[in-house]
Amino acid sequence: MKPDSYLTIAPYGETEIIIQKSRFICRAKHVATEAEAVQFVQEISKKHWDATHNCYAYHITETTQKSSDDGEPAGTAGRPILEVIHAKQCLYTAVVVTRYFGGIKLGAGGLVRAYSQGAAAAIEAAGLVKRMMHQQVIITFDYSFMGKMEHELHRTGYLLETPSFADKVSWAVWTPLGEEQKLIEQVTNWTHGQAVLSLGEAEYKDVPL
Repeated sequence: MKPDSYLTIAPYGETEIIIQKSRFICRAKHVATEAEAVQFVQEISKKHWDATHNCYAYHITETTQKSSDDGEPAGTAGRPILEVIHAKQCLYTAVVVTRYFGGIKLGAGGLVRAYSQGAAAAIEAAGLVKRMMHQQVIITFDYSFMGKMEHELHRTGYLLETPSFADKVSWAVWTPLGEEQKLIEQVTNWTHGQAVLSLGEAEYKDVPL
């Protein structure tokens, strides 16, 4: 079961670094399941079938994680990538660092630093986000309250959808799970109890850090 909130990365990030003539292509992806992480690794490995190594790590839940050195000396690639993911406290995150050997051996310490740097660069390229479970609150009210509602809702910091206009205004607002009652009380106060409120869906929303 997923937590109400967790740190992860935005959908995808990619960058490239050169270390001692070796080319490192660094990719990070938000994944929903371990199967999706495995598929991501397979796609990169197939695309870069001619690479010297396609090293990776993923961390899904606290108990689901894996790393691979893909032919690099044991502990010099996959584990450092995983440690960077841990250090960033990211869940549901997969990172693949592809290496094209440039002719200069890096040594065990150099490899650890290179793959750590590559993982950090991939995560930075994607960007960190906080994924929080949100509750949708649907507010329906008369047009006479539109100015007041616009003013007040934009001050709340909640995620606002585009309002729809028919006989009345219908506006969907997303609040962090557990804060919906606070919004309901505020709206009731702003409209003197004349708004109709109902709860919609609950789903994860990304909150930039």
